Amino acid sequence: MAITRGNPPGLKNVRATVYNHYVRVDRPKSMIFVSGQVSRDDEGSQVGVGSMLEQTRQCLRNVERNLKAAGASMSDVVWTTVYTTDIREFKQIVAAREEFFRDNLPTSTMVEVSHLADPGLMVEITVIAAI
Repeated sequence: MAITRGNPPGLKNVRATVYNHYVRVDRPKSMIFVSGQVSRDDEGSQVGVGSMLEQTRQCLRNVERNLKAAGASMSDVVWTTVYTTDIREFKQIVAAREEFFRDNLPTSTMVEVSHLADPGLMVEITVIAAI
């Protein structure tokens, strides 16, 4: 399988440490789709109440755990969608993402929503990985 990640000439990526404009996957063996992960621990309790940074970290830990269970890693992620209840906290979300995505950056979409499944949840992340 070949994965090509990049940004087309003439289309500036203003957040080049967080995502790529495109990811091309040629002949993947498997595709892994991870459902939206929220800031919950093993017992189902909310983590990081009131903190976008901590909630995003927990979401990404949960994503990473799902990927591992499916035989993949964060470096296999080719697509992310982030839903947040407060786009003004964008920098906190980016800071957490930079901890988990250092190389092999995925594509990314971020959307502000009015609320998530439960009160207090501030962010939800879903991903697609290719191995």
